[in-house]
Amino acid sequence: MRLILLCLCITLSAFAEEFEPKLTAISELSLAEIKAGNIPGAVVLVGNRTKILYRQAHGLQTIEPQPLSMTPDTVFDLASLTKVVATTTAIMQLLEKKKLRLEDPVARYWPQFASHHKQAITIRQLLTHYSGLRADLNLRPEWSGYHAAMQLIVAEKPISTPGSDYNYSDINFEILGELVRRLSGETLNVYCARHIFRPLAMQHTGFKPAPQLGIAPTQYRNDQLLRGVVHDPAAFRMGGVAGHAGLFSTADDLAIFARMLLNGGTLNGVQILSRDSVEKMSIPQSPPGTLRGLGWSIAAPFTANREQLIPAGSYGHRGYTGTLLWIDPVSQTFLIVLTNRVHPDGKGDAEPLRKGILGIVSANISSSSDKQILEARPALADWYVHQNKRISATVATGLEVWVAEKFAALDGLNVGVITNQTGIDSAGTSIISLLKHANKVRLKAIFSPEHGIHGNRDEAISSGMDAGIPVYSLYGKTLRPTGAMLNGLDALVFDIQDAGVRFYTYATTMAYAMEAAAQQGIDFYVLDRPDPITANIVQGPMLDANLKSFTGYFPLPVRHGMTIGELASLYNDQAHIGAKLHVIKMRGYHRNTWYDNTGLQWISPSPNLRTLTQAILYPGVALVEGAELSVGRGTDTPFELLGAPWINGQKLANYLNRRNLKGVFFIEANFTPDASAFQHQRCHGLRLLLTDRQLLDSPLLGVELASALYQLYPAEFKLPKILGMVGNHQVLQDIANGVDPKIIAVQWQDKISEFSEMRKKYLLY
Repeated sequence: MRLILLCLCITLSAFAEEFEPKLTAISELSLAEIKAGNIPGAVVLVGNRTKILYRQAHGLQTIEPQPLSMTPDTVFDLASLTKVVATTTAIMQLLEKKKLRLEDPVARYWPQFASHHKQAITIRQLLTHYSGLRADLNLRPEWSGYHAAMQLIVAEKPISTPGSDYNYSDINFEILGELVRRLSGETLNVYCARHIFRPLAMQHTGFKPAPQLGIAPTQYRNDQLLRGVVHDPAAFRMGGVAGHAGLFSTADDLAIFARMLLNGGTLNGVQILSRDSVEKMSIPQSPPGTLRGLGWSIAAPFTANREQLIPAGSYGHRGYTGTLLWIDPVSQTFLIVLTNRVHPDGKGDAEPLRKGILGIVSANISSSSDKQILEARPALADWYVHQNKRISATVATGLEVWVAEKFAALDGLNVGVITNQTGIDSAGTSIISLLKHANKVRLKAIFSPEHGIHGNRDEAISSGMDAGIPVYSLYGKTLRPTGAMLNGLDALVFDIQDAGVRFYTYATTMAYAMEAAAQQGIDFYVLDRPDPITANIVQGPMLDANLKSFTGYFPLPVRHGMTIGELASLYNDQAHIGAKLHVIKMRGYHRNTWYDNTGLQWISPSPNLRTLTQAILYPGVALVEGAELSVGRGTDTPFELLGAPWINGQKLANYLNRRNLKGVFFIEANFTPDASAFQHQRCHGLRLLLTDRQLLDSPLLGVELASALYQLYPAEFKLPKILGMVGNHQVLQDIANGVDPKIIAVQWQDKISEFSEMRKKYLLY
């Protein structure tokens, strides 16, 4: 443990030295958001266990009735940060004192609560938002007073079965605030002041502060500007003290609180929580689905985009008024963003600022390996082991199914296999090796697609030999198996992981091989594998029939929502190939499954799709690659970067962030690729931060990128060169004519609907 802490301190020191010179980006972003009218001002603080790395106030604290500058010690309405700073901490203290247990039903301590089918709701379910209760109390008809709120809660009915679904709910924490009162004998505000804030010397933190100019106002209510009066309507009616909202604080006080958590619950000799309680709050405590800690929102560890935005194992919370507290225990870093974005009219938007600063901080934290994370956080390691057991072998690929059947379909046959490094079973054994050692199967030929048999080459590839078996390249002198290559074969087997995108050549290689097999009259087997970006989402413009090529075999949308086996059936029928096709279905696969939920090992399907995040961004970013841009090939994060020497990164990021694209955020980035476009040249542009893969429309992202680049750089951005990837003349013409990309996307929906209807009969899952 001492070694781990020493390593963390060394990493922390190095991070501070490297990070501080780059902090100007936070100021630039803050000022840009103020100028855009999204926020009146902000206080931003970045720190670690030993020092403050950044502490700045920007803009105005008050716009109306007269301007007043923001100061670093401004007091803010924290809104939902109340849930974690006050209520969760209080509940965990009571848990340590054995006043309650997480699995206890609420009704054990509040018998009236059991009415209307709420008797099974537990304290854990409240803390993780799995109680089944709706978002908040009804504000109509008019009611007021804390007691009235409690009576409304007693009358509430669950909208879903407790424990079944995630539903973020203020009611959950209103209930927890009441439990603090019932179990401690003190109201929530009194309890927190006595047991949390005063012991930590958080002098400017509490409920119902005296109105003064040092408090950032929110908006008007009944013609009165709220300053020191809680903004949340339910908390206001409850008298300003509630478990979900009502707390006020400063960035400096929150830094004290964050340091306490980073130190395992103790600061300056004062213990607020046990180390075990801090761990419980900050690792997954919810059912599978939306992962939550106790009270805190957490970054899911070991997922494909853990290297982006929020590092693995970190945790935090947002507040409606524009607040954010985020903590990364591995790098020992915390971030505080405080704004009053609802001042003066309730129409501001703090999300671009919060996401952007999170991105800036995260991009400058040295990434940690899974091993380092597990060593630093033993409780997280325990959770991961349990989680890994739960999802392991959730999906059995077509190859796994065939292995279980001992390749019976190939008994006595001369076989050729089309595969690469992705054609492996759950033990990591390649299909080539499995076929070589299979009884009654004679492996006579191997065929490799683009990038070669090992998936690591970006050029034309020559044919060769593998232990006496010919290896024919289908990305060299020929793109199709020739009659000579297929001579003497009884069957061709295709086992390659696809990317789920129209312009990915493996599916075309499969189609060309099916055509060749049909001409020779031999059987063609496809061992199915998941669509890594889910097989239930269909997005993007359709390929025009006259633009078919090696990167677009058949008129499909950019994101087709089909597995490779389903595509084979569609091609065979709709393109009239006529192959003797056999698709070996997966077992345990569901259409809405992302690759990291399959239990399968991620193997990069091609050299520049190294993570699932990159695969998710690929349908959008690759759309514009042909127009003399770098998309990060030759860097550690291809398709997460986009740039060129002629781009102003901040200008482009601001332009795109104003577009409010769902699921993605942009920050300025400068990079020098070692390969591909602009090799060894300094590029300026963007880092794309994937914030919600469920919401991202990646083909629309590509059109937005093309439109922005063409609007800002019409001479440098070679719009006609992206036609092959966009695959649609009308879309390209609309971009050239300045049509809003969101309108362009609406226009392709009819074609998407037609395709989706045709696609139905080929779906296997």
